Amino acid sequence: MGSGMEHFTIATVAEKSPDFRRVLWTGRHTQLVIMTIPPGGEIGEEVHEDIDQILTFVSGTGEARVAGEKREVVQGDLVVVPAGTKHNFVNTGPNPLVLYTVYGPPEHADQAVHRTKEEADAAEEAGEDEPPA
Repeated sequence: MGSGMEHFTIATVAEKSPDFRRVLWTGRHTQLVIMTIPPGGEIGEEVHEDIDQILTFVSGTGEARVAGEKREVVQGDLVVVPAGTKHNFVNTGPNPLVLYTVYGPPEHADQAVHRTKEEADAAEEAGEDEPPA
């Protein structure tokens, strides 16, 4: 957790990452993560009880499923998921669904990189993907 400025050309950084999830920056109160969801893939239905999440879509097409509502998401869209809200994001297009998301407070281990959803799920189940205390 550095105290200097961090600067990302976020769309470019996100587009270049083939990984399902990559933590770019972790602060005391928020965390910046990029994700690439392959065609036919999804984040997986989940609820973050004490964490707000803001997702911005860089490329691809998908479906946001938040609190029982469904809506198409495309490049430039932003979706807010308040703490305690059931959500999932599904890639409905032929290309990767690329996004960046901000968690507040952090949700994942600092500097975590998960190449696939399966790898991410395994790390979470093993307790290896905990945010800094």
